[in-house]
Amino acid sequence: MKIGFISLGCAKNLTDTESMIGILDGYTITPKIDDADIIVVNTCAFIDSAKEESIEAILEAAQYKNKNCKCLVVTGCLSQRYKDEIFELMDEVDIILGTNDYIKIKDAIDEFFKTNKKVMKISSENDHVEEDVKRVISTPKHMAYLKIADGCDNFCTYCIIPKLRGKFKSRSEKSIIEEAKRLSNDGAKEIILVAQDTAYYGKDEGEYKLSKLLKEISKIDKIKWIRLQYCYPENITDDLIDEIANNKKVVKYLDMPLQHVSDNVLKLMGRKSREDEIYALIEKLRKKIPDIVIRTSIIVGFPKETEEDFNRLSTFLQKVRLDKVGVFTYSKEEGTPAYNFDGQIDEDIKQARYDKLMTIQRDVSLNNNKEKIGKTVEVIIEDYDFEEFCYVGRTYGDTPDVDAKAYVYSEDELKIGSIVKIEILNAYDYDVEGKTVNI
Repeated sequence: MKIGFISLGCAKNLTDTESMIGILDGYTITPKIDDADIIVVNTCAFIDSAKEESIEAILEAAQYKNKNCKCLVVTGCLSQRYKDEIFELMDEVDIILGTNDYIKIKDAIDEFFKTNKKVMKISSENDHVEEDVKRVISTPKHMAYLKIADGCDNFCTYCIIPKLRGKFKSRSEKSIIEEAKRLSNDGAKEIILVAQDTAYYGKDEGEYKLSKLLKEISKIDKIKWIRLQYCYPENITDDLIDEIANNKKVVKYLDMPLQHVSDNVLKLMGRKSREDEIYALIEKLRKKIPDIVIRTSIIVGFPKETEEDFNRLSTFLQKVRLDKVGVFTYSKEEGTPAYNFDGQIDEDIKQARYDKLMTIQRDVSLNNNKEKIGKTVEVIIEDYDFEEFCYVGRTYGDTPDVDAKAYVYSEDELKIGSIVKIEILNAYDYDVEGKTVNI
């Protein structure tokens, strides 16, 4: 039978989808949903827009029950959070799997076709960490995500993830290294480490171990770039900073979700960092790693966010001039402490604050890029633009699908997945242009 996948949400969800494809060895995987006997929708339920997208995807997939589709599977955060509603209200859904149960997908499919009855497997606890599943990578051959832990112990007041994913649980170093070797043997030159809080790796077992893990992964010859995503600031240790600074394979890039800088808002959010600590950490990072690119995410319009709080945030972005900033308006999520907070902010105020920060950051990004003109940077080549007659890639300071692109002109033919050096010639709000150089 043929199985088609619809994968929504973050990179961590994508690794779960890739694991399911690996578990379903023996089935034929098809990219054409309308040709699939079984459709699997791996959902996201982080914010309202993600829930809406997930529901739309399920309803779209359900339409194929009148055609080829004999079984519709829903897994991921939406099914974990709304299992009863999906079971009772969506007759077209045949199998419901929770965030900790996607590894049971093969057994669930077998059970459904044997009994012809709905199957629901929802575990309340994160009682496993994916160790030995051989994923089938869906990203371009030259790069792959590698999940090093599951769950979260941060319990931010706006976030539902700990309820959906359970407590933070690190994978063993051995299993991570084995998977990294498999990925590199399959062609991956760039490995992107992901978790709900990557910097927390190992702490659930007593001590921070991310810097040691980076050392071990960097010993794999074929891996050229190691990238870190989702490192909470309070868990970024001096050892980790030194490892990023001194390890040539760890790209000088750090995705560090701050969400805010005003102490008043940070306390309400349940965040552990404070404004002075954030400023000090960024100063330390830039002192020890001069070429570091820092990405963060910011939430505006959180309950009780005053004009003074917002002004501290906008001043922060103007002062520190971070390289990459994702701005989001606060989404009131049922089941989180912040859902019942007083002082909810009007949507028009949220939007105005969002617009102001985006304007500030666009100017910061353009000026930062202009300062790179004439400099030489490494770029990984990902595509060719036949209209512009140039290659398209990413600098070491850009993560896939989230950050910017580098447009590369070369007199020589470049291989997709190759890492080349370019001189930056032109700068735009987010993207850059350059030409290859021989060094």
